[in-house]
Amino acid sequence: MTLLPLTIGALMTVASVVGDVRTLVARKNFAAAEGAVRAYQAQNGVTAELAAAISWLARGELAAGNRDQADAYAAETRRLAGTLPGARKPDGDPQLATAIGAAIEVHAQVLAARGSRTQALAYLRGELAVLGKTGLAERIEKNINLIGMVGTPAPALDESTWLGPKPASLAALRGHAVLLFFWAHWCPDCKGEAPVLARIASAYGPKGLIVIGPTKLYGYRAHGEAATPAQELQYIDAIRRQFYAGLAEMAVPVSGASFATYGASTTPTLVLLDTKGVVRFYHPGAVSESDLAARIAALPKP
Repeated sequence: MTLLPLTIGALMTVASVVGDVRTLVARKNFAAAEGAVRAYQAQNGVTAELAAAISWLARGELAAGNRDQADAYAAETRRLAGTLPGARKPDGDPQLATAIGAAIEVHAQVLAARGSRTQALAYLRGELAVLGKTGLAERIEKNINLIGMVGTPAPALDESTWLGPKPASLAALRGHAVLLFFWAHWCPDCKGEAPVLARIASAYGPKGLIVIGPTKLYGYRAHGEAATPAQELQYIDAIRRQFYAGLAEMAVPVSGASFATYGASTTPTLVLLDTKGVVRFYHPGAVSESDLAARIAALPKP
């Protein structure tokens, strides 16, 4: 497929600079994305949309391996976002929350990639102390876990509410490898991962692997319709039975606290524990069957 070139003039006729920059970053056209950002900035000044657009440049440059440029954009995003109303409580503005969250994430990942893992974790914990009561807490926790959880004992799950078989505590499962699959009822990528996990469970369940599928309540059910906890729980169970039938033996603890503890702001998030309950793999997003199989096979033997 041939992609038609986008000019900055054409971009500026589109309402959302964030969407424009995301499109250009996806095409790795960083120069045009930078031009679109600066044209928007000259016309509109500092806005939450500007900060969010620059944060997409930071993410794009990081993905391309350009750490210095990524960190520069992250620092600019954080500085500009800090001048806007609501910077310390950004939940009321999705673009501002996106900008601040991405800036924190990119800077931490750059530090870790440079070998400054301890500094990255200290930075993230400092940001969590400031933003821990906002919607960004899960995202910051996710990055703490992404950088620091591997090699440490897995935190306990909240198992007070569940669907499917009653979950055993992680402590009670010592001696078994455990795969945690954090999912959401609205998440298409989670549904897409279900057949992969069913095949993994079929192959490694007889060898002792236990799959647990934590989820949480979001306050709504199909089509965004508001729901009471009881109504949403019933809806989640219907989704579980329809889309996760191949994982019928998977216990599904339902708890926002578990998501916060594991920083599972991305669904799916997959966490693999060895037989001693130590985290050996932490991954926000879907994972291929071959990758999961290789990681399970490489676990230390009991």
